Amino acid sequence: MRLLRNTLSSALLILPLLAIGAGIATADDAEKVTTIHLEEFKGYFEVSETLMNLEPGDYVFEVKNSAGKVVGFMVQDLKTNEVLTMGPIEKGKTKEYKISISENGFRFRCPINPTPWYEVNVGAM
Repeated sequence: MRLLRNTLSSALLILPLLAIGAGIATADDAEKVTTIHLEEFKGYFEVSETLMNLEPGDYVFEVKNSAGKVVGFMVQDLKTNEVLTMGPIEKGKTKEYKISISENGFRFRCPINPTPWYEVNVGAM
């Protein structure tokens, strides 16, 4: 029993090292995704980060509902108007939306709590 326990302990210490040496991807190797923080109020959004100089790629939009009622979040491709994501956000809650953005750019708004369209160019202008 003691030999089995020692063998298992050694294996648990060696396996992570073998995974690194063999080139097996770990959670730390995952590509980092940029998060854009938005806060929605009655009739408008506030953005924590600048939306200038964004590059095509994957983004997480973290949207906080500060409007005092159920709101929505909708993102469209700027050129094709294809809906990239859309959904409700409960009063006082925060919701994340993972979106792939192309060089076409994008625009976002709330269709429930009417806000203007916010248009964002992506890549070189």
